[in-house]
Amino acid sequence: MNKETELLNQFHERATETNVDPNRKIRVGFIGCGWIAGAHMRSFKAMSDAEIVAAADLIPGKAKKFCEQHGVEGVSYYGSHKEMLSDKSLQLDVVTVCTYNKTHAECTVDSLNAGLHVLCEKPMCVTLDEAVAMRKAEKASGKVLAIGFQPRFDDNMKMIKKIVQSGELGKIYYIQTGGGRRHGIPVPYGTSFIHKDTGCIGALGDIGCYSLDMVLNALGYPKPLTVSGYTSDFFGKDPNYYKDHPEYADAFGVDDFAAAFVRLEGDIILDFRIAWAMHMDTPGDTIILGTKGGLRIPSTECWNGTVDKPMSIYHDVCGERVTTTIPMLPPQKSLFDMKIRVFLDACKNGTPSPIPSDQIIINQAIIDGINKSAKLKKEIEIVIPEI
Repeated sequence: MNKETELLNQFHERATETNVDPNRKIRVGFIGCGWIAGAHMRSFKAMSDAEIVAAADLIPGKAKKFCEQHGVEGVSYYGSHKEMLSDKSLQLDVVTVCTYNKTHAECTVDSLNAGLHVLCEKPMCVTLDEAVAMRKAEKASGKVLAIGFQPRFDDNMKMIKKIVQSGELGKIYYIQTGGGRRHGIPVPYGTSFIHKDTGCIGALGDIGCYSLDMVLNALGYPKPLTVSGYTSDFFGKDPNYYKDHPEYADAFGVDDFAAAFVRLEGDIILDFRIAWAMHMDTPGDTIILGTKGGLRIPSTECWNGTVDKPMSIYHDVCGERVTTTIPMLPPQKSLFDMKIRVFLDACKNGTPSPIPSDQIIINQAIIDGINKSAKLKKEIEIVIPEI
C-alpha cells in the first residue's frame, strides 16, 4: 500500500467514525436547562430523527422540570454533565451545551473526549485559551463541533457574503460594524448573564459575537493581527437602571458596552462597537468599504436573526454615482430549526461542521483581545496558535 492510499484510508476511517447509525434516532443529551435550552429543545423536538434521552443541570430538579415543561418523557436526569457523560447506558450520540458562558469550554471538551458530537451555544467560550482547548479536543476526537450562529442560515445574511465575495465592492479595506440596544441588559431570568462568575463577558460575547461573525464570515474569516479595545459598565453598575431589582447593580460584573479598532490580515481595518445599553438608538449601520463600492447594512439590535431593512450598494456606473438597493428576501422558517438540522446532518453523514470551530476561534480571539486590551489600556497583538 503506497503512502497516498494509506492516507486516504486513514481519512475514510476517521470520517466513518463520525457517523451516527442511520437505522436509529440520534440520541441527544442536554447540558444546561435554562432559557436558551428551550429554543434548542423546541428545534430538536421538531426533528423526526432525533430523540432527547438525557438532561443535566447543576440546580437540583431543574432538568426534570425543564423536560416536563416541554412535554418530553422517558428522560434520564443528572446533576452535572460529568455524571451524564459517565452513564454509558445512555448511548448518547450528541449533546447540546446550553450552559453559562463560563462552562462552555469545560462541557464541550469533556463531551468531545467522551466521543460525542457537540453543538455549543454562542459565544464559543470566554477566552482564546478555552477556544484552543475546544479545537484541540475536536480534532483529537474526530467528532463534529458546531457553534450556535444561526444567522448564518438566513438568506439576507447570506447575501452579504455573496456581495463581498463577488468582487462587486473591489478590495475591502475598512469595515464599521456593531449594534446594540438602548435599554437591553438581559436580566428577565436573573443574573446569570451579568454575573462575573457565570457570564464572564457581557454584551461583547452575547451579541458582539453575532456582529463579528456577520462581517468576518463575509470576508472569509481573515485572522486578526492587533486590537485596541475598550469596555465599560456604566449602566449595569447603576441601581437606577433596574426598575424592580436595584440589587442587580451589585451583581453586575461584565461589560455593557465594548468598542475596538482591529487590524485584520489583508490590510483591513475593523471598527467595532456593541452595547446592551446606551443613550442612543443605534451605534450606527454596518458599512463595508471597498475600492469599487461600499455596502451599507441597516443596523438592528444584535444581528441574531436577519437584516430587517434593505441594504444598499454605493458604486459608480459609467462615471455616475449610483445607489443600488438590495431587495429584502422573504423570511424563512425557524433559523434555530435550520441550525439543528444541519448539525444533525453533519453528525449522521460525517460531513464538516456547519459552523466550524476553526472560524469561530478567530471570532473568540477578537473578543478575548478586546477584553485584554481594555484591561491593559493599550493596543495588543493577537496570536492564534496553530492547532
